[in-house]
Amino acid sequence: MSRNLFVTATEPRSGKSAISLGVMEVLARNVERVGFFRPLINADLDTKKKDNDINLISSHYRLGIPYEAMYAYTTTQANDLITHGKYEELLEGIVGKYKELEKTNDFVLCEGTDFVGSTSAFELDINAEISNNLGCPVLLVANAYQKTVDEVLRSIEMSVGSLFDKGCNVVATVVNRTDSQNDEEITKRLKTNVLNSEQLVYTLPDEKFLGSPTVREIVRLMNAEVLYGEEQLNRHVYSFTVAAMQLRNFLERIKYGTLIITPGDRADVIVACLSAVSSTSMPNIAGIMLTGGLKPEESVCKLIEGFSNIVPIISVKGDTFPSAISVDNVHAVISPENQRKITRALEIFERNIDVEVLGGKILETRVSIVTPKMFEYELIQKARAHKQHIVLPEGQEERILRAAEILLRREVVDITLLGNEQQIRNKIAQLRLRMEGINIIELQGFPFSDDYVQTYYDLRKHKGITMEIARDNMSDVSFFGAMMVRKGHADGMVSGAVHTTQDTIRPAFEIIKTKPGFSVVSSVFFMCLKDRVLVYGDCAVNPDPNAERLAEIALSSAQTARIFGIEPRVAMLSYSTGESGKGDDVEKVREATRIAREMSKESDPDLKLEGPMQYDAAVDPEVARTKMPESEVAGNATVFVFPDLNTGNNTYKAVQRSANAVAIGPVLQGLNKPVNDLSRGCTVADIVNTVAITAIQAQADKGLL
Repeated sequence: MSRNLFVTATEPRSGKSAISLGVMEVLARNVERVGFFRPLINADLDTKKKDNDINLISSHYRLGIPYEAMYAYTTTQANDLITHGKYEELLEGIVGKYKELEKTNDFVLCEGTDFVGSTSAFELDINAEISNNLGCPVLLVANAYQKTVDEVLRSIEMSVGSLFDKGCNVVATVVNRTDSQNDEEITKRLKTNVLNSEQLVYTLPDEKFLGSPTVREIVRLMNAEVLYGEEQLNRHVYSFTVAAMQLRNFLERIKYGTLIITPGDRADVIVACLSAVSSTSMPNIAGIMLTGGLKPEESVCKLIEGFSNIVPIISVKGDTFPSAISVDNVHAVISPENQRKITRALEIFERNIDVEVLGGKILETRVSIVTPKMFEYELIQKARAHKQHIVLPEGQEERILRAAEILLRREVVDITLLGNEQQIRNKIAQLRLRMEGINIIELQGFPFSDDYVQTYYDLRKHKGITMEIARDNMSDVSFFGAMMVRKGHADGMVSGAVHTTQDTIRPAFEIIKTKPGFSVVSSVFFMCLKDRVLVYGDCAVNPDPNAERLAEIALSSAQTARIFGIEPRVAMLSYSTGESGKGDDVEKVREATRIAREMSKESDPDLKLEGPMQYDAAVDPEVARTKMPESEVAGNATVFVFPDLNTGNNTYKAVQRSANAVAIGPVLQGLNKPVNDLSRGCTVADIVNTVAITAIQAQADKGLL
């Protein structure tokens, strides 16, 4: 079953809240615990004004979820983050708040932005990116009010095209506020020319009652004072007229549901309107708005109070014509207290939409997209689930300290820093970091130093080292950190921000050693594309592995993929696909494939592994159907094993740059306990991710996953 849906619109005032209400009704009948989430809301925290749609859904369906848990940011907060170049932080915050809500609900209905203060195209892109990062299929709401069929189709075509370009899965399009005589043509042309055959299309007629604000809404948005008729504020305003003419002309312009706008000193208009309300031959108006901050004199007030039928009379400070313009711009909403509107909205939704078909489509559609933000978020959550202890040998490096602060404050791992304690604490103070209680070890004077030296000597004496060499090596932070991991004083090590790869890997080889059954330490990169995560190995360690080692790399890479939630389908890459190619290089891959299959019969009998295979056949379903039509891996591979370091390193960098992919790694594999290497050009985010990966590897080694 799907776990979420994202409702977004093509433009402002499309009736998105009414559609969300209808979808929520469908979900409430089929799912036990349904949550509601808005990534961005147009609300003012200073005035304590709450988002109407959150209040509407939450109160009507008695969700019992704290208001603050149902949104991530206000639009003001979001714009501030974007202005200061913190768009990634914005996405991380949205994903984090959503994931917290997801934990306590079986399904989460998400509703997009309100298109306030920016272009429709810009907001549509933001909504598309958010829906992808939340892993949501999309329901698109289009606005047909006062538009021709061609205008409606152009709007939908542009929006759907943008969503498709972003990789979104659009499950249904609802065209709202249509002229009923155009419904058939809109539906037919959409299905024929714009949408794919799997998408559902529905049209909803324009309902004047839903599209009209109440007097209460006008009072709230105009900051008006209610003089009379407070109990009548739920009257709907279908039109307005300015009373600036003689009564005989003005009375002709009164229609049912009209809001009369007039200066507050026009007693004649006020009395005429109230007389019209009492008259059985005149249409019933919605109310009277008095402008200019003027209020009726005492004698007029006494007369007003004598009428048995009093409509709302409200007062605003603005002049007549600016106030009329403001009223015209008031956007009708379905407020929580307006049960008539709620009932009518649900009635229209269910009358025009096949709720069984739509409900089935929503609940069956799962999005397979995994964005970089989703993957990084899951890394942090997995690492937090069973907190591990990671040693960072480069304790005085600024990036390491900033990453350590993030990891500690988010309670991802426990951390030990190696280095001069006073210098590290001075650096922490200088950077104004909050790292209370951080564990720092100075190598000199450490209680287990002699034991570490002796253990290293015992491990390497067959190589001819002396105790003096052993002691010298143990004074190196990388060797010391590796020994902490071997001894169980730490669960994993991350280094390389200022040290070379050799400085990190050599201690791991000598002290931690490889797992039983494996003779080689290798690496993978997690290649986070815009819609999925692939595993590339080996792109960092082994220059030219033979067939046996290539087979081990393939199996290690498959294990690593599975640890991180990626179902391994392993493609053994070469310049030839299947049996067509000849030459030593392709024969090596062919032999490695055979060995890997043989090795996996006992350890991983269900592993899907095939080769040799060209990259295009491995990744492109169309090419795969031509070159390897019977393959379970071709066109669908998730793990790519390169024949040598030259190919792997160049390929991952080419994909990283040309596809704008996020490359996380290298992640070392094949060791008894996890050690991982950083690039010397790594960012703080790279360090955070690598530490989380190391912690998850430690969990896997302990059987905690």
